[in-house]
Amino acid sequence: MGLESEWLRAMGRGSHRAKAMPGHSCERGCYDCCIRCIGAVPYPSLVATLLCYAGMALFCGCGHEALAQTEVLVETYFARNIQDYAVMASFIKYFQYVIYGLASFFFLYGILLLAEGFYTTSAVKQTFGEFRSTQCGRCLSLTFIIVTYILAFIWLAVFAFTAIPVFFLFNMEQTCHKINILAETTPSINQHAWICMDARQYGLLPWNAMPGKSCGMTLASICKTSEFHVTYDLYIAAFCGAGITLLALFLYMVAATYNYAVLRFLGGKGIR
Repeated sequence: MGLESEWLRAMGRGSHRAKAMPGHSCERGCYDCCIRCIGAVPYPSLVATLLCYAGMALFCGCGHEALAQTEVLVETYFARNIQDYAVMASFIKYFQYVIYGLASFFFLYGILLLAEGFYTTSAVKQTFGEFRSTQCGRCLSLTFIIVTYILAFIWLAVFAFTAIPVFFLFNMEQTCHKINILAETTPSINQHAWICMDARQYGLLPWNAMPGKSCGMTLASICKTSEFHVTYDLYIAAFCGAGITLLALFLYMVAATYNYAVLRFLGGKGIR
């Protein structure tokens, strides 16, 4: 009787273990699946995509409005004849359309680069069973690397170009500051009337534009207007957005080049 009861208790414990084991393996399976999914996320490409979208939003939005404000500023204070700033107005309208195209292009290209980052990260870490990199996949990764390098060099020129209006408005602000100091320290108007800001020197207007420049207290009054401050802040924001986008492209290049190098190494080892 005692042996039979011991045998029944042992069978009960065994059945309880058998019932508990499937749940335990299911929990381990879900945990491993989550770890694999987290490990397959290309974090550098994801960060670069977020930076790219943030930078392009700043550059396109603020750049578009800054160009519109620039046209108003030049038309109001630096040019009397509409023919003098007709070329600049046409350039501004053309560049605003270019901004629309840039926003659409970088939105799509960011998605493609993020998808390529998921592909290469999964191939490198081999997280999905029999998934391996192929020769076609490596060629596609190399193509994205080359295109991103070219875009980075082009965008470096755009980044330098966006510094020109910031430099112009910074000089204008410093000139106004100097005029205000001279106006407070010297009672004579002739001391600061010769200090001018010429928009023709920066290519905004042709050399025959009249007046084309602003001097003395007239220039100081321009610097106190809301149009000037809004335009200045918008150009600074667009300049920062271009810098953020350039940083995102560099991050894309580093991540894609690393993943491609690892894929070539795996291919050389016979892992296809």
